[in-house]
Amino acid sequence: MKPKTIKTLYWIFTVLFLLAMLGDAYGGITMQQAGKDSLAKLGYPFYLMVIMGWAKIAGVLAIAQTRYLVIKEWAYSGFTISFIGAFLSWLAIGAEAAVLIPPVVMLLVMFFTYYLWKRYEQVKELGLTNTKLAGNTELA
Repeated sequence: MKPKTIKTLYWIFTVLFLLAMLGDAYGGITMQQAGKDSLAKLGYPFYLMVIMGWAKIAGVLAIAQTRYLVIKEWAYSGFTISFIGAFLSWLAIGAEAAVLIPPVVMLLVMFFTYYLWKRYEQVKELGLTNTKLAGNTELA
């Protein structure tokens, strides 16, 4: 894939993922009834919704920024733990497949954005290295 294609796909899928996480964060912070119902079934306290909501907003901000790559990595890790935790929580109470599928789908979408981000970083770094090797240091 061309660098521009990778970058475009990265931002399209990342923005869609981040919007989904912002929607989920809003639902948690405002303690929507669907979230309360889910937490009641799982046996978790309701205040967890607010904590996870604010954590998701922090994760969205961390992934959206482009300067601090380690913070971005940690945000991806946090979302991974959240999705796996959701899947395992529902699995532990014997939930039907319809409830098990959404965290897996979001995990796959997130991994795809992560993959595209890493590919773009490699291509970008390779481009800068080739520019330096060609003696074009003013562009680097």
